[in-house]
Amino acid sequence: MAASAAATEAPAPAAVPNPSAAPDATAAPSPSATEATPATATATATATATGEAAEVTETGETADSAGSAATAAAGAPTEAAPAPTAPSVPRPAAAPTSLSPSRAGDFMQCPLLYRFRVIDRLPEKPSEAATRGTLVHAVLERLFDAPAGERTAPRARALVPGQWDRLRESRPELAELFADDPDGQRLARWLGEAERLVERWFTLEDPTRLEPAERELFVEAELESGPRLRGIIDRVDVAPTGEVRIVDYKTGKAPRPEYAEGALFQMKFYALVVWRLKGVVPRRLQLVYLGSGEVRTYDPVLADLERVERRLRALWDAICEATESGEWRPRPTKLCGWCDHQAHCPEFGGAPPPYPLPVRAREAGGVPQGRMGAD
Repeated sequence: MAASAAATEAPAPAAVPNPSAAPDATAAPSPSATEATPATATATATATATGEAAEVTETGETADSAGSAATAAAGAPTEAAPAPTAPSVPRPAAAPTSLSPSRAGDFMQCPLLYRFRVIDRLPEKPSEAATRGTLVHAVLERLFDAPAGERTAPRARALVPGQWDRLRESRPELAELFADDPDGQRLARWLGEAERLVERWFTLEDPTRLEPAERELFVEAELESGPRLRGIIDRVDVAPTGEVRIVDYKTGKAPRPEYAEGALFQMKFYALVVWRLKGVVPRRLQLVYLGSGEVRTYDPVLADLERVERRLRALWDAICEATESGEWRPRPTKLCGWCDHQAHCPEFGGAPPPYPLPVRAREAGGVPQGRMGAD
């Protein structure tokens, strides 16, 4: 089933209950004890990070690319966030124990990039694009604190400067983004771009008709014979009938159809976790592209989620094989030009840091790195 594009939002659910209390009107059959893909689910909790790049790392902390204190930027209770690790105290290397959509994408893109981010935990410079995404997500999340009638474009636009101040205070390293901008002109243009993205959202959805069941929701489900899956869902809408809609904001432009599978994979990943947690197949997956002003939707079925689970198990096998063997091969693509780790990459004449984990000899017939396996 191909993703569909829409110029306006899908029919918005009315005031909604928490997904955990929603009736299973669209429930999928629960896996039986004899199924090949049984799972045990952990509880959900309020998300601890905000933004398009915000993901949960394999150690349970928020990803460096989004900032460990992004919750503060969104105005969420700070006690919900795990204590960030001090930058001056490097964390010891450890084998990965969980998988998020971002880290799955890293491994499929380049196994060595996955190693640099998850095993070596090499620092990365903040980028204007990712930080703008974090800021816009914070504004859209915070806007729902206001009563429905007060969720207007001017109010949302007015939130941008304050949310930027909160984000900058919680992540001092962001000061370097505009260190070479003494007159503030580049910063002003950047903030203006964020405001325009926020305003465009109002042409795609009507927040006065939405009462999200969850915002920035951290979800986690552990597969018995696979990894612990975890991630952060931007918004969850639940209809009175129990139908669940998962919504993700993207501050970039909608990809061409041949490149749309990556974003859809992320949404199916979230749908899989929700199904494993609640026994409910989400009725709709909705991607809101603020950069191009498009809404794309996909209505998953149980077979979609079972297929994604099989692919994730195969991917996890490949990650475990690379972790134990210490063989993390680079995979050069056009994306290498944006990588922060060229100095450590053999493709650019660099050398990776000494591998910090024990290694074993690679067995014959090991799982090829970065492949998703047959459906």
